[in-house]
Amino acid sequence: MRLGINLGYWGAGMDADNLAVAQEADRLGYDVCWAAEAYGSDAPTVLAWVAAQTERIDVGSAILQIPARQPAMTAMTAATLDSLTKGRFRLGLGVSGPQVSEGWYGVKFDKPLARTREYVEIVRKAMSRERLSYEGEHWTLPLPGGPGKPIKLTVHPEREHIPLYIAAIGPKNLEQTGEIADGALLIFPAAEHLEATALTHIRAGREKAGLTMEGFDVCPTVPLAVGEDVTALADMFRPYTALYVGGMGSRKQNFYNQLAQRMGYEKEAAEIQDKYLAGDKAAAAAAVPHSLIDSTTLLGSVERIADGMRAYAEAGVTTLTLAPAGFTLDERITALRAGTEAMERAGLA
Repeated sequence: MRLGINLGYWGAGMDADNLAVAQEADRLGYDVCWAAEAYGSDAPTVLAWVAAQTERIDVGSAILQIPARQPAMTAMTAATLDSLTKGRFRLGLGVSGPQVSEGWYGVKFDKPLARTREYVEIVRKAMSRERLSYEGEHWTLPLPGGPGKPIKLTVHPEREHIPLYIAAIGPKNLEQTGEIADGALLIFPAAEHLEATALTHIRAGREKAGLTMEGFDVCPTVPLAVGEDVTALADMFRPYTALYVGGMGSRKQNFYNQLAQRMGYEKEAAEIQDKYLAGDKAAAAAAVPHSLIDSTTLLGSVERIADGMRAYAEAGVTTLTLAPAGFTLDERITALRAGTEAMERAGLA
């Protein structure tokens, strides 16, 4: 099992700290550094900035939002970043959610699976540097009846095959991800539920494509906090968990809420959502069960974190992406180093 780091979103006043964390992860031998985007900082700019100031760590988009870009533009960005970083780029894609897709980008959030499949096919075709033509339900290239003609990418990526990941939560999306991608970006992963909530669906997709799990990167993001008081550490993540389970998407379309239900928290997920959508965020956070937080994070002493890492490795995780928590840069660096130490103690390094 390899280690990664997720810097999340840029522009929240911690940009210098985030760069320092990425540089320390690079020094410690972490495998990949991911950056996110929603409706603030964009991922490619951040990744170029980080890559220019690190030496060996891969940089990855977690995620580039599909409704934000035409697929050919994403292929251009991926090829450019792979060339500039000399083969250190990983392309992570996702459909985002209905509120962002329709409210921010003005793109209808419909048929996300079909759109993702077509998007991936076009991106891969463009990056292969063959002349781009495509006929699908959502994209037709070139547009018929006009002056457009098939064009091929002029940039030469460093590698013929840039690793492509998809952020997936629901069973159908996970299955399709196994079928068409090189890796899956997961969130709120509980080791004891990973097989039922994710891997069984990914494996079905791999089998549909005539593939095995060999070489497929199972890559969940897991918050990390070091200390002796596990309850207090878990409380740090209550607002974060409540936001996703209670407030991401609409009442009918909240993929994180549905995931919590599949992990056995049907009643609690409903209560969190009811309170959050009613505007009582504090009550929503208080309603998050400690066990839900504890099973989807790495908290406590280095030895306890090592135990959690062993569980993730045994469950089938191949790249464990850490989100080191802390109120200061020193605390985040300490957590990052604890991650390396825990891997060694777990015998996974």
